[in-house]
Amino acid sequence: RYNFIRHAGAIYAMSQYYELYPEDDEMRSAIERAGKYLRDEAIGPVSSNKDMLAVWSKPEINNSGKPLQAKLGGTGLGLIALLSIEKFHPGFTSLSDLQKLGNFIVYMQKEDGSFNSTYIPDEGGRSDKWGSIYYPGEAALGLLMLDEVDPTGLWIERAIKALEYLAKNWRGKSSVPVDHWTLLATSKLMVNKNIDKVNINIELLINHTLQLCEIILNEQKINTLDSKLDGGFMFDGRITPTSIRLEGLLSALSFLPGDDIIVKEIEDAVHRGISFLLRAQVKQSSFAGGFPRAIGKIDMNTPTIIKFNRRATEVRIDYVQHALSAMIGYIQYISKEKKKTTLLNL
Repeated sequence: RYNFIRHAGAIYAMSQYYELYPEDDEMRSAIERAGKYLRDEAIGPVSSNKDMLAVWSKPEINNSGKPLQAKLGGTGLGLIALLSIEKFHPGFTSLSDLQKLGNFIVYMQKEDGSFNSTYIPDEGGRSDKWGSIYYPGEAALGLLMLDEVDPTGLWIERAIKALEYLAKNWRGKSSVPVDHWTLLATSKLMVNKNIDKVNINIELLINHTLQLCEIILNEQKINTLDSKLDGGFMFDGRITPTSIRLEGLLSALSFLPGDDIIVKEIEDAVHRGISFLLRAQVKQSSFAGGFPRAIGKIDMNTPTIIKFNRRATEVRIDYVQHALSAMIGYIQYISKEKKKTTLLNL
């Protein structure tokens, strides 16, 4: 099987790395090859509409047994990936094509700010029968990145509408899914140079950020009987749930008020979480640098655990991608804090 959402996510993480280390020509070449594959194999028109493009999940490539479809998250992440490449290779994708991908996301959005999750031609087009909690945040982040190169007002307006819908929908609820893409999108919005020109309920979005951060903080494993789990966020030691939570917490640190009590709690959680990731990373063999599904096998002999343990050492591109993004976010945050300290000392 192949998964274009993970493919686009990997491009995003690799581009974050290349932004830090632009002397790495091999990385640049790999990103551009992956970007070309995304453009050539996954992106195509939506029906007869000449103003829309989408990232398609093709049965002949995905081998999923599902019909041809375009997922909201696929196009959102595809837009994120291609715009990440634009930062160091302007013109890699034409502005017209980037706008057409944005138009598809807008087309999938409902009046209240929520989205249809899939577009399936054989089933009549747009559908919200199935979806992922991550798709709206991925779509919003894609639109906000598009606004940076094409500030027409439409993209930021629709992104705000999506983020405010999520904040209102989950407001006051104790059980809220951990959606790091929404935190990443909110962070991107807060640094948008046009934020003062748009209608936005910043307090609503800040409160939703705090709500998500508090939920994440309460999940972290601290002083556990099994020391290898310390700093992670899952009892079974899975890596990616920890990585995405760290991505979300680190993005929140970029815009939450520095005097807020929760900021110190987030900083402590991030330091501990990064230590967990570093302990989990494969250090030797041809898989060195990779991240497995879990930091270790679970010492229980039940059918469920046996099945889990069979995959505990599996390495997959999204396991690596999210861990890489989390570590890059950590490097950037630490660097920023050091600069602050230096300025204060001066």
